[in-house]
Amino acid sequence: MNMSGADTASNATATDLVKKHVFVKTTPQRAFDVFTKEMGTWWPLATHHISKVAAAAAVIEPFAGGRWFERGTDGSECDWGRVLAWDPPARLVLAWQINADWQHDKQLMTEVEVRFTAENGGTRVDLEHRLLRNFGARSAEMRAAVDSEGGWTGILAGFANRASAA
Repeated sequence: MNMSGADTASNATATDLVKKHVFVKTTPQRAFDVFTKEMGTWWPLATHHISKVAAAAAVIEPFAGGRWFERGTDGSECDWGRVLAWDPPARLVLAWQINADWQHDKQLMTEVEVRFTAENGGTRVDLEHRLLRNFGARSAEMRAAVDSEGGWTGILAGFANRASAA
């Protein structure tokens, strides 16, 4: 089930989205599982969390409408967004509801779509973070942040290392 607009990607401009891809030496199913079920093993939780306490886990609930959140070392939970589409092992769409001040904002929504495609004995993983215009006056700042080495570039490298080793 896809609760996002069907024409979202076609309406996006180059400045409204960030696209990244990596190749992992595993099956699409295993890549999907590492991305979703094992996010806490490759997401840089020490530096990329938004709660006031250290993060112990990153969790994606495995269904459309599920939560995407971090769990703190004290057991507290802090939402990052929700699952918009769950289509294993081919596709996942997440609502990113973290604002430009790095706080959860349920009124904000950008989308992170991840596709897993069998290719050359492994899996091509394509990530698109779109609707960046929803950050308003801070759209350019947030696009630069998510497009940086500290953003999706480095995060996907960590995922690729974990998925290829799995």
